[in-house]
Amino acid sequence: MQSAKVDGTITVAHQIQPEDVAGLRDAGFTAIVNNRPDAEAPDQPSGAEIEDAARAAGLAYTALPVGRDGISPDLVAGFQRAMQETDGPVFAFCRTGTRSINLWALSQATTRDADALVRLAADAGYDLSGLRPVLSRMNEAG
Repeated sequence: MQSAKVDGTITVAHQIQPEDVAGLRDAGFTAIVNNRPDAEAPDQPSGAEIEDAARAAGLAYTALPVGRDGISPDLVAGFQRAMQETDGPVFAFCRTGTRSINLWALSQATTRDADALVRLAADAGYDLSGLRPVLSRMNEAG
């Protein structure tokens, strides 16, 4: 499982397997956010399998799949809610972590500086420089 810690509240990752979930709990995560639609690849586990493993491990689980329609305001709000409703770090995944880190940055943009979000993403190995103007506008609108 390939993952990148962004800050103390969020880690983003490539696709996980149900057997990874207990280890995530043991690592201190309190919630899992699934940003990958079911059946995107033939070898990926279903969201229900990950959810069942999360529930069995005592972790909160939220499915916010980002598909062909892209990132909507509802998905951003859902990610923000998932972050707010947990009392510990969140583990978000998709195929490569890119959709997850984009959703995370957008969910934080009204309260965090755009440059800081882009820098945190870069430190985690993701280039969000193209998203900087949107993040800045969202921060200004607060």
